[in-house]
Amino acid sequence: MKARELKQKYLDFFKSKGHVVIPSASLIPLNDSTVLFTTAGMQPLVPFLMGQKHPLGVRLVDIQKCLRTVDFENIGDNTHHTFFQMLGNWSLGDYFKKESIAWSFEFLTSSDWLNLPLNKLAFTVYEGKDNVPRDEESALLWKELGVPEKRIAYLGGDNFWSAGDTGPCGPSSEIFYWTGDEEAPEKFDENDERWVEIWNNVFITYNRKDDSTLEALETKNVDTGMGFERTLAVLDGKKSAYETDLFMPVIKQIEKLSGKKYYFQKGDLGLEEMPECWETDMVNMRVIADHIRAAVFLMGDENGVTPSNVDQGYILRRLIRKAIRLGKLLGVEENFTSKLAEVVIKNYSESYPELGENKEKILNGLKLEEDKFKRTLEKGLTKFSRMAGKGDISGTDAFLLFQSYGFPIEMTEELAEEKGIKVDTKAFEEEYNKHQKLSRKGAEQKFKGGLADDSEATTKLHTATHLLNEALKKVLKNPDVAQRGSNINPDRLRFDFSFDRKLTPEEKQAVEDEINRVINEKMEVVREEMKTEDALKAGAHGEFGAKYPDKVSVYTIGDNYSKEICMGPHVKNTSELGKFKIKKEESSSAGVRRIKAVLLKE
Repeated sequence: MKARELKQKYLDFFKSKGHVVIPSASLIPLNDSTVLFTTAGMQPLVPFLMGQKHPLGVRLVDIQKCLRTVDFENIGDNTHHTFFQMLGNWSLGDYFKKESIAWSFEFLTSSDWLNLPLNKLAFTVYEGKDNVPRDEESALLWKELGVPEKRIAYLGGDNFWSAGDTGPCGPSSEIFYWTGDEEAPEKFDENDERWVEIWNNVFITYNRKDDSTLEALETKNVDTGMGFERTLAVLDGKKSAYETDLFMPVIKQIEKLSGKKYYFQKGDLGLEEMPECWETDMVNMRVIADHIRAAVFLMGDENGVTPSNVDQGYILRRLIRKAIRLGKLLGVEENFTSKLAEVVIKNYSESYPELGENKEKILNGLKLEEDKFKRTLEKGLTKFSRMAGKGDISGTDAFLLFQSYGFPIEMTEELAEEKGIKVDTKAFEEEYNKHQKLSRKGAEQKFKGGLADDSEATTKLHTATHLLNEALKKVLKNPDVAQRGSNINPDRLRFDFSFDRKLTPEEKQAVEDEINRVINEKMEVVREEMKTEDALKAGAHGEFGAKYPDKVSVYTIGDNYSKEICMGPHVKNTSELGKFKIKKEESSSAGVRRIKAVLLKE
């Protein structure tokens, strides 16, 4: 089955069950400071899972772009990817376990849809813990559909799902597919990696609060996720998605550039014995293909990222540079990342037009980063020569080459062998593991939290962002001033807007005065639902690059002072905001300025 066909089948099935298709949200959450990327299909829908009404109703279906960094070390195996797509369907206070389980079973096993054999499927339900009961109801529903009892397992851990430390959560029921060559065992074994998870029914019943306690939600919701890459591999009879049309065109290009082969089956060689290097080369090709695909989607996103040393830009730089390092290990000397990116853009632009629209930006950005990194590598070679002049390379020096100059340990070993010296790889591993532990701990502290913050402070700042957007247009009297991104946490708002120079002190004061005038006039904030076309005709502004469904929520402040398409939440009246104060105004990127501001109590 081709990727396009699977996507269409999924959407068609849930449309037949009364669901409305909604577009994928950006990979970069604009108003959620707790995560760097959209890491799960449910993330953009958190406000609605918490009770806010969705303009398109209570049954939704989508294909959401996602990106996770927690699985970096597993990239290259059969099931993990940095960028991936989640097929999701949603019930917002409508149907619950019975329908969710029946429909997932029908889509997977019916001859009208995916037609997967039941004897290759296994099912897990939540075993229960603390105040959350054992999920006997889901187990019974699976049995009623004909699932053998031995193929149903009660588990903890992964069978209670939440995307963060706080927010919507609940027990889940997962579906696994047997990928082994032999017949599937009678009983499911969670430790057997040949059982691959392809589907997850999450029954969102609780909200996890800041103190980690659970409170029951007023309405129960369903969040169903189907791993697109894994399911496509299953339907194609492949061991991994890397052998499907999602990755093979890129891998073929890597073969062409490196002169090496990607052997994923022993018989492909026509030899009894595999070359010693085949597995390393294969994994390196997989990682390069994965990282370049992820980089293309990050740079081509509607809120696109550029390589840098902080936050999303740092992750992007790390992906690109690792791909370059592995390319060098494969023997690729020329610049190649943009050539691979062209293949990705060609293959994915039909589903994600933003990639084609941003093609020039993506290719130029990759070329610039590759040139910059090559200069760093050259400096590293000079550094290595000095180290080698003193004899064997210590673990500390090897790690310095890795961390500061991007030298993989394999490259350092090759260079050392040419010089007739050795590398203390054991000490290098110790240094590397120590750094990973510290790095991971720092990241956990920096990005600890749940999904989109809906606290009172954040809600107020969200409304203040709308006022700031309008005040800038009025004060600067420039038709080209427009929002280019925002980020809100309980302490401050950050707002990016198109403008080609620094604001004067007088302009900043005028913006503050205008916003505080509106706050003091106690303007009402009114929410309406309308067709996107009608909202735009009525003068509503939208987020830069955002994709909107056919029907949207529009927030109007006062007598049309501000009118914006937005998911909310917002205050009811501007008088709730307090006093607006700009803390900093600076450059964000070429032609884009950034304001950081706070709300003070009167």
